Order: sequence, then structure tokens, then C-alpha cells
Amino acid sequence: MDTIKINNLEIFSNHGVFKEENILGQKFIVSAELKLDTRAAGNSDDLELSVNYAEICLLIKDITENNTYSLIETLAEKICESVLLNYSSVEEIKVEVKKPWAPIMLPLEDVSVSIRRKWHTVYLSLGSNMGDREKYITDALSFIASDKRCKDIKNSGMIETAPYGVTDQAPFLNCCTELKTLCYPHELHELTSKAEENAARERKIRWGPRTLDVDIILYDDLILHDKTLTIPHIDMHNREFVLEPLVELNPYAIHPVLQKSALSMLQELKNK
Repeated sequence: MDTIKINNLEIFSNHGVFKEENILGQKFIVSAELKLDTRAAGNSDDLELSVNYAEICLLIKDITENNTYSLIETLAEKICESVLLNYSSVEEIKVEVKKPWAPIMLPLEDVSVSIRRKWHTVYLSLGSNMGDREKYITDALSFIASDKRCKDIKNSGMIETAPYGVTDQAPFLNCCTELKTLCYPHELHELTSKAEENAARERKIRWGPRTLDVDIILYDDLILHDKTLTIPHIDMHNREFVLEPLVELNPYAIHPVLQKSALSMLQELKNK
């Protein structure tokens, strides 16, 4: 990725915890680094193939001037989100907000916050074996796609598979979806859990019948394990109903722990 930098944009506005800051206002200094591919723009000398940094500056100015936040962290977050949502060619952004002479009753030059946000590539696995299976899955895909923090969604075809774990139940309909998201892993899990809730998902028996199951399979090359989430999905390499639709979307998606592609994992599983 190439970088376009906006350095030390000065804006007068009203952000702060104290009431006086919100009334009197002060100067804020905002810098931004935009990550994108400028090759086509550089070769053609065509602004339409890049981003107009004058427009970005005006957008930052508008967000800063026309809102009042207690925290400069919030201001930085809103700027990042707005740029990423409005300029599709920007893959990543770093924003620094400086607050000169912050009122802490001590001499200092400024206080600043710097954050980096980007589009993350994610793969989800969806399955259903109760009721109108296809509708439960398509409704979930539509719900996820309706969230502004998700874009570039590609869905695999649906396959019917035998149940896994508890085998004395109806067959499943399964698919995978690839998307880009601004959500952090636990925020994405909240979104997928809401999709399951919309389908009246009940958790009575582990691996039992369900109206809808949505699992986060891969999230960039992240390795994460806590009380709520395990990424990559801990058992994905043993599940043909996950790997087959994943291979349809991206045969070379890499498992960051096993360091194997989706295609090689599927081939190994079929050979067992």
C-alpha cells in the first residue's frame, strides 16, 4: 500500500470533558495517513483513480467542527470511520488528534491520541438444519450485509451435508461468505450472534439441531483465544462442510496456525 499524508490540519472546535471547553472551544490539530494503491493514478495522472486530499481535509474539518465530543479518542474514531466508509480505495487510515495546551493545570505543549483502523478480510461459515434452512441462511447474509461496517461480500454456493458431532438429526445446509469489515473480532461476533438471535437460535445440545449457526472461521491472519472467541475456528480443518465452500471462495486462504491453505486442508481431510 502507498501512503498519502495530511499533516497538522488546524481546526477550531469544542471538544473536552469540561463544560468550559465545550463553550469556549480551542484549536485542534489533526494529521492523517491514508493507505491505498496509487499505482494507476500515478501512471495515468488521473485524480479519479486516487483520493482527493482536499476533500478529505474538508471531511475532517466538518466532523471536527460540527460535533462536540468529550474525548479526542471519539473524534479520532469518527474521522477514521467516515473516511473508510466514504472512500472505497482507502484500505487503512491512521489519524492523530492533538489538543494543544490541554487544561490539566500543568504546563505542556499538547496531548494527542493516535489510532489506526483498516478493513479486515473475514470468512464466515453458516449452517442450518431446521425449518426453512435456505431462508434462515439468506436472511442472515442479508442482515450482515446491511451493516455499514461490512462490504465486498461474496457468498459461496450452498451444499447439503450430513450432521457433524451429533449424527442423529436432519442434514444441514451450509455455505461460507467472504467479506471486509471494520468490526473488531468481538464486535463481529456480536453481529453474527444477533443474526442467530434473529433466527430464534436455541442452544440446548452441543452440535444439536439449530435454525442457524454462524461461525467466524478466519479473520485476516489473526490468532485469538479467550472465553468468547477462538480464531481461527478451532475445528475448521476437520469440517468438510466448512472447507468445501471456503475453497470455492478462496482455495488459498491460509490457516495462520497450521500454515496450510484451505485447499490442502480439504484434500488432506478427504484422503483420511
